[in-house]
Amino acid sequence: MIKKLGLLGKNISYSFSRAYFKEKFEKENISGVSYDNFDLESIDVFPSLIKTTEGLQGMNVTIPYKEVVMPFLDEIHEQAAEIGAVNTIKLTENGKLIGFNTDCYGFKESLKPFIKPNHKKALILGTGGASKAVAYTLRELGIEFQYVSRRMKEGIGYTYDSLTKKIIEEHTIIINCTPLGTFPNIEDCPDIPYDGITENHILFDLIYNPQETKFLNYGKQKQATLINGLLMLELQAEKAWSIWNIND
Repeated sequence: MIKKLGLLGKNISYSFSRAYFKEKFEKENISGVSYDNFDLESIDVFPSLIKTTEGLQGMNVTIPYKEVVMPFLDEIHEQAAEIGAVNTIKLTENGKLIGFNTDCYGFKESLKPFIKPNHKKALILGTGGASKAVAYTLRELGIEFQYVSRRMKEGIGYTYDSLTKKIIEEHTIIINCTPLGTFPNIEDCPDIPYDGITENHILFDLIYNPQETKFLNYGKQKQATLINGLLMLELQAEKAWSIWNIND
């Protein structure tokens, strides 16, 4: 029987994961395993997907299901529970669903090589599942951070309207965890005071298509360090693969 893996999400025809694993299987001569998109209109369909997909071994999870899938799982790895988001699910031999988070690993390993002593404070743009993994990692690295959201609510440091040039200058790591700027809407970007960005800043965009978003381009104009989401995705995908631990 073919062992099945896949990506759980909504409107994911653009998906990085399917193409990545297809190429991985070809390059590494991995046979007997497939990787498909599980494009669900609603998370309520998830239990029937699990029941009816023969040979399912695991899946990645993307927008908008990283948080809402959690109640459907039998067990959640301690790190994923602390983060509050799951992006990898393993199906055990006895049919248990276990949730993990590999976003934090991918983000940490992508960011670490660029951190300098002046990178003490960060802004996280957006409050979805990916932003929670980013926050968890920044805590591990000892970097102070504030969330930026459209509306002020508990746990939010700033709204976009309240950001000033001075706030941007003080926070020398800025991470875009919103979908703003993703292909095909490449003219979109988070509404922040880009005039506060300097050459001492790191701008990290979790988006990987296009490789240089408008957000990153604003940073480029100020000679900031730029990181897109491609390496993070590759690293988290390999971490997920090791969790599934599928062999020929």
